[in-house]
Parts: sequence; C-alpha cells; structure tokens
Amino acid sequence: MGEVDVVSDILSAAMRAYPDSDFVQSLSHQYLVRGSLSKRQLEGLYKKAERIKELPHNKLATLEALILKRPKKYKSPLPPSEPLYKKDEVVGKLIDDILLKYPHHKRVVYFLSKYQSNEPFSTTERAELEKFHKLLIK
Repeated sequence: MGEVDVVSDILSAAMRAYPDSDFVQSLSHQYLVRGSLSKRQLEGLYKKAERIKELPHNKLATLEALILKRPKKYKSPLPPSEPLYKKDEVVGKLIDDILLKYPHHKRVVYFLSKYQSNEPFSTTERAELEKFHKLLIK
C-alpha cells in the first residue's frame, strides 16, 4: 500500500493554481531535490494553499499538523556585555592610601592615571605598588 504524500499533493495543486509563482516553483524544486521543506517553507506553502478553493480541507489540516509537529527554533538572548577590564578595587585602595599621605609621589600618580584609564596592571607594577604601600604607609 502506497503512502500519501500530502506536501507533494499540495505543491502540485499550488503549481496548477499559481503557474507563474516563483515561490511555488522554488518550493517544488527544493522538495524534489531534498525530499523535504523547512518549517518556514511549509508555513509559506500553507499560506498559498489556503487561497486555493478546490484543495480539500483535510490536506490543509494535515499540512498544518506537519507544521505544528516541527520543532520551533528560539534564539537565546545575547549575554550581557562585560567590560574588557574590571577595575581592581584593591589597587585603587592602595593608590588612594599612598596619595593621601604623599600626594605628589610621581610613580603612584602615574599608577593613578593608569588605573583611571582602565589599563591593566602588570604583575611587576602591582608588586611595586604593594611595595610602596608597605614602605610608605605601614
């Protein structure tokens, strides 16, 4: 017993109803080549087939069931963007402590400008800042 191919039947009815439609022709060609259509293509075919008067309602209902059976694709929202560089609060505290006691310390003023412009500190610069803090404050 042969299977009933509803999509093929609807495509051939649509080709007869809309012989000049590029959309229906491309759907028909793609169905012949690939053997299936995507969910969106089936939805477009359904919209065209709704306007065909001589098409039986049971075939439209079967096409609608095929469309509903297909999984719906959802796009997940983009993750929130994070800044490239997060300010290290410990470094900011060290700089503030030193500049409160020695406001014109050239190297620490340089570190402050670097900190305010969100430039990352190297490990040697961070060690140097911690050394200054240890020597000058404690």
